[in-house]
Parts: sequence; C-alpha cells; structure tokens
Amino acid sequence: MRIVGGRWRGLGLASVGKGDAKAHLRPTSDRVREAIFNLLVNGGYGDPIGGAVVLDLFAGTGALGLEALSRGAAHTTFVESGRPAQKLIAENVAKAKAQAETTLVTRDAVKLGVCQGEPASLVFLDPPYGKALGGAALLSAVKGGWIAPEALIVWEENAPQTAPTGFRILDQRRYGETHVTILEFGES
Repeated sequence: MRIVGGRWRGLGLASVGKGDAKAHLRPTSDRVREAIFNLLVNGGYGDPIGGAVVLDLFAGTGALGLEALSRGAAHTTFVESGRPAQKLIAENVAKAKAQAETTLVTRDAVKLGVCQGEPASLVFLDPPYGKALGGAALLSAVKGGWIAPEALIVWEENAPQTAPTGFRILDQRRYGETHVTILEFGES
C-alpha cells in the first residue's frame, strides 16, 4: 500500500496486520483510493480537499486520511478503536512525518461523544462491511458536532447505502466489491 497522489506520492505505508495477524483489517486498495480522490476532484464538488478538515471514521491504516493530507487537506482526525490499527496509523503518520497535522481518537466511531476541535468538511467512512455501523457512526458524529454543514462524506461498503436523516446522496459508484456513496450533510 502506498500514497497514490500529492506531496507524499509513492510513500509506502505499513503492511496490514503487522504485529497482529488477528487485526482483520480491510484497507482501501490503492486503485479504489485513487478512484475516490479522482471523483472528489473531478466530480463537480469544487475543491473539497484543499484546506479540508478531515474526519476518518473506522480509520484502519489511516490511508484515506493520509491521502487527503498528501493532497492538501489541513488536518485529519483518525477515529479507530482497534489497537492493531491504532499502531498502524501511528506508524503511517510517523512515515509521513505528519504528527502536527493529525489527531488519533482511540474511541468507537459509533460512540464519539462531543467534538473538541473544528468540525470536519470531509469525512471518510469505511466501517466493517455488512454490520450497519456506518449510519450509526454518522449519526453519532452529527450529534457530537463532528461534521460541518455541507460536508462531503465518502462512505465505503459492500452494497449501495441509503442516506441517513440529515444527509443526501450526491453520487454512488461501484469498484469491484466496493460500493462508494458520496453524501452531503444538511437537508436539501
């Protein structure tokens, strides 16, 4: 796994499962990550990445949030409850020398609590597939003030998703087994 664009293009990331074979992480492939960022840049959303405050829910390896930083985001907050994944995120942040631009929240994404920083303008949501955790995490993030009005949400799942209350679907794409839904926060 590597960063596919921006200032850290080509930077190799820590291998999945390093230190714990039971981590069961399912990182977004380089190909799908590149397609997502191409969609964000060329999808008629303006510039959702430049200067963005990013929230990476179910962050796993942190590849999505680091990719956003590489392409010009201002800050990424990673939310991850699994210890093996937390170690991978820390290792990948160190490889990118991005400690000043990142925060790691070691909490369950469906139990976020109140946001202590600036709300996110760009959210990556990559929950465990098929467990109905994505919608619950979004609602928890809204309740805690983690998501700014008109924020874009990139939701990866194994099936197309419906918009929870307060969100509207802007686009849906399929990349092999991965379904990507782009949402906007705020009623239309």
